[in-house]
Amino acid sequence: MADETDSELRQKIIDYLKTVSKAKNREVARKIGMDKHLVDKAITELSKEGKIEYIYLGASFIKLKDEGTGT
Repeated sequence: MADETDSELRQKIIDYLKTVSKAKNREVARKIGMDKHLVDKAITELSKEGKIEYIYLGASFIKLKDEGTGT
């Protein structure tokens, strides 16, 4: 059950990131209606899997990785 919930959360994060160029973790949490702590954990896992990346523009943002270039 926990794996299914985690999988659903991760998919919601990916789906939201497809609609924006970049986002802060708290923005993602607010938009998908989930606790920020859970979103932070899922984002960390998605980053480790290479599905999203952190970008730093004076503050920390996340975005989907470009599939074609690996960046």
